[in-house]
Amino acid sequence: MAQPERNERQRLRPAPLLFEPSEAAADPEHFFDLESLEDPKDLLARATELTHAFRAAADRAVEFQAMAAAQLADPRRFDRLTVTDVAERAEWTEDYAKKMIEFGRSLLNTPRP
Repeated sequence: MAQPERNERQRLRPAPLLFEPSEAAADPEHFFDLESLEDPKDLLARATELTHAFRAAADRAVEFQAMAAAQLADPRRFDRLTVTDVAERAEWTEDYAKKMIEFGRSLLNTPRP
């Protein structure tokens, strides 16, 4: 992912994800109260906000996965994990684990503003 694209996405703040009450989450028809919106314009706007929020959350979670994988596989750690171990823990293929470890190292070595 190109750095300017990532910075642009970070500036866009998606709608906050709020946890649903447990009784609402137990209802399979309930999803962030979208089913209660009757106006299709409102439904489209809120569903779009949630889509952007979920994508941003997934992207951020992947970055944290990559950083954790890189830290666990760091050769300076006495308890480091092998690529195979990281892949097994994260339920990834070994090739994907290698790529995520490399990505995580690049994130850890990039100074944050």
